[in-house]
Amino acid sequence: MTEPQPALTAQRPLRWIAAGMLVLSAGLSLATTVKAPASPLNGKTAQAPNIVILVADDWGFSDLGSFGGEIATPHLDALAQRGVRFTNFHTAASCSPTRSMLLTGVESHRAGVGNLRESTPRAHMNSPAYQGSLNQRVVTVSSLLKDHGYRTYVTGKWNVGSEPQNLPPQRGFDRSLVQGDTGSDNWDPAQRYLPHTDKTYWYEDGQAAVMPKQFYSSAYFVDRMIGYLRQDQASAQPFLAYVGFQANHVPVQAPAEFIAKYKGRYDQGWTALRQARRDRAAALGLVPDQTPLATLPTTLDWAAQDLQTQRYEARRMEVYAAMAEAMDHQVGRLVAHLKATGQYDNTVFVFLSDNGAEGSDYKIAQAWLWTQYSQDIERLGGPGAYSIQGPSWASASNSPLNGFKFFAHEGGIRVPMFISGAGVQSARPVYTGLTHVTDIAPTLLEMAGIARPADRYKGQPIEPMAGHSLRPALQGDSAALRREGEILGYELSGNAALFKGRLKLVKNLSPLGRGEWQLFDVVADPGETRDLQQRMPAEFAAMQLDYQRWADAHGVLPVPDDYNPVRQVTINMTLDYWLPTYGPAMALLTALFVGGLYTWRRRRR
Repeated sequence: MTEPQPALTAQRPLRWIAAGMLVLSAGLSLATTVKAPASPLNGKTAQAPNIVILVADDWGFSDLGSFGGEIATPHLDALAQRGVRFTNFHTAASCSPTRSMLLTGVESHRAGVGNLRESTPRAHMNSPAYQGSLNQRVVTVSSLLKDHGYRTYVTGKWNVGSEPQNLPPQRGFDRSLVQGDTGSDNWDPAQRYLPHTDKTYWYEDGQAAVMPKQFYSSAYFVDRMIGYLRQDQASAQPFLAYVGFQANHVPVQAPAEFIAKYKGRYDQGWTALRQARRDRAAALGLVPDQTPLATLPTTLDWAAQDLQTQRYEARRMEVYAAMAEAMDHQVGRLVAHLKATGQYDNTVFVFLSDNGAEGSDYKIAQAWLWTQYSQDIERLGGPGAYSIQGPSWASASNSPLNGFKFFAHEGGIRVPMFISGAGVQSARPVYTGLTHVTDIAPTLLEMAGIARPADRYKGQPIEPMAGHSLRPALQGDSAALRREGEILGYELSGNAALFKGRLKLVKNLSPLGRGEWQLFDVVADPGETRDLQQRMPAEFAAMQLDYQRWADAHGVLPVPDDYNPVRQVTINMTLDYWLPTYGPAMALLTALFVGGLYTWRRRRR
């Protein structure tokens, strides 16, 4: 063996020392970035906050008590009272596009999730804007927080892509237990809520998860999140905890003890509830006094229903309210854990719904549902039973707004949202300016003292975040966050909108519209009852041009003339699942039947 040269031997300790200093310097730099944000909200050097994101599924604008609802949501309301409620906050009108924007701060078409995969027209499926999963040109807020020393956890509904590159470990999460589809049964994790695929897909840390035979989804998601936090309880690093609840997605289900609390509560019907919620929301300063209520073509006349129908419908809403309260109860358990471990005071809480309440009637799935579930009134909400809210109750959940999930009216895309906790000043507890789900990621980065990436991440080109930081609103500033004349565009399944100041240009397909543009002042008239196109023709024309420019820039495609989202779901379900899975067997049985029939007829002749 060759002996080392004296000169090299003498230099080696110096190199080790230099390397050690570099490692120490890097470690100190990382610690400074995480524990001492450059510009924390309180203006002083402080430890970076923990972040808890709570995403409800299909909650209407006034379902939350602090937004005017009668449902008991004490734990969420207590959090809301410590922070700022955003009353003009918008998402997409369905789950996947909203969640893509929440995680990335990038508009959904640019992120590749311009529509739900299930309802995307076949002609759109080769477009980069309509892949139904996050593309590789976006970076998640979880990745950025993890890069700067955060521990990152997610439990619950994921729904932004089940490809290996899109599962939580590749999108910045250290630990994860997620449901990859649009939903599942809330009592039986293996049960599909609709026959979109061969099974419900669950993933733990990027691999197929071993699920319990029975659970209650809201409790299980919080159990797993608390478990992750306990495992790393000794860590001094801050954490991101993202809980994607399935409440109140169909099937609407809840524990019996919560359902019992609401017996008889909704016997007066949906119209009375809608008016009562409008009045409470106005009293809380969330909407103008006497906000007009639009009459939806899908809302039935409660008085015209027979007593048996009224009782069944009231039971549906009792179960819906119970599901929301059960979720709130689980939020209370998570909050109690944070208080017990001393983390509560340094935690920022973000709550939102992914879209407005759902008004689908699910008639197209009735034949399948009857073979899988009971719809008996005495079993509604329990294991093996299937309930929906339906269009009439959805109009009350979204009160005083017009429309519901999947549509571009305010009831589909304006949802309850609040931010509270560490560093949030509540001198102005209600913010009425226009805000959007893409604003949340840049807000959280700023609260953590982390610069948002521009157009590159780890050497690769990315879409820059489109949202605005909500920091001024969290400090009590009531000024508009968007510049005068700035536009905010939106499209989903042919339903479209464009916001500009207090004006909103909107069009919806049947049954809530005729595919024609309308113009509303959604500050004075959030219920969208007074079309202003005749009074403001110049603005009406200019905003249509603004929308077309926005649509061209974001890769928005027009839907086919005969497009119907419910029919499209059936087409995609048949072509993507049923035929590939059962096609050969069905073809063989059909051939045998036709051949046998032909032989029988020949013999009869």
